Amino acid sequence: MKVLIVDDEPLARGRLARQLRSLDDCELVGEAGDALDALAQVDGLDPDLVLLDIEMPGDSGLELARRLSARDTPPALIFCTAHAEFALPAFATAAVGYLLKPVSAAQLAEAIAKVRRLSKPQRKLVESDEAPQGRSRIKAVSRRGVELVEVDSIRCFIADSKYVVAHHSDGETILDESLKDLEAEFAGRFVRVHRNALVAVQHILGLRKDGNHYRVTLQGVAEQPLVSRRMLAGVKALLQELA
Repeated sequence: MKVLIVDDEPLARGRLARQLRSLDDCELVGEAGDALDALAQVDGLDPDLVLLDIEMPGDSGLELARRLSARDTPPALIFCTAHAEFALPAFATAAVGYLLKPVSAAQLAEAIAKVRRLSKPQRKLVESDEAPQGRSRIKAVSRRGVELVEVDSIRCFIADSKYVVAHHSDGETILDESLKDLEAEFAGRFVRVHRNALVAVQHILGLRKDGNHYRVTLQGVAEQPLVSRRMLAGVKALLQELA
């Protein structure tokens, strides 16, 4: 796996470089200190994975990630940053990892192992009917038979006991799938706002104050998922990015 490091801090780049050299099947092909240099190196080096910071001179790592994610065959993206509050906007760019500095060798190894199955070489080698960011439809089996739910119609996934309920434009459907697996499959399309809730980025309308808590308002459904205190700053940052 060819890796490019993007960070304006030389010490941070050096730390990640040393950790990468200890990992099997990873090759550090370049380093960049800003988004402009990073784009040029992506074009020239064609990396499979980009490790990037968020706050840098010029365009931020989030803007760089959005540009890379819009490409036909984008590299996998893992954010390595000191800013926890940008996690939700980061995953909205289709990033597959978010590590907080100082990043340990074990954390980096685990994140890279997690993204290998989503890496660009595998997307080139494996032909699939599924879109790069997950299925276009989800199959649900119930007493009524088999139901196919269009993912684009789903506003949120809510975990309820041992099931997950998909709230969509035509109602609700119970899925025999885990929220964790759905979050991994649809990274970039859905973001976690609570330990039991994922919401569709494209259908977010805003935040509503509900007593001492906040809820996400969604287009076309009455369900308004609760936002956890831990996720609130990230949700607000995501709304600013979407504005």
